[in-house]
Amino acid sequence: MSKYNSLWEYVQKNGNQSFKLTFDEVKDIAGTPIDHSFLKYKKELTEYGYQIGKISMKEQTVVFNKID
Repeated sequence: MSKYNSLWEYVQKNGNQSFKLTFDEVKDIAGTPIDHSFLKYKKELTEYGYQIGKISMKEQTVVFNKID
């Protein structure tokens, strides 16, 4: 079980084509802050029908895009 499973489930339930979450929102949903390992874990999201679009360090946001 991934430490980001609760985030992936949240993203899947959201259902939007594309949406953005702040790092703080991700931390609240996942129960763990985004760290360098997020880059490894993000591959798991494809199992939930989504992929990571853009990770902005400046804006502290992550964009999630639905896979067609």
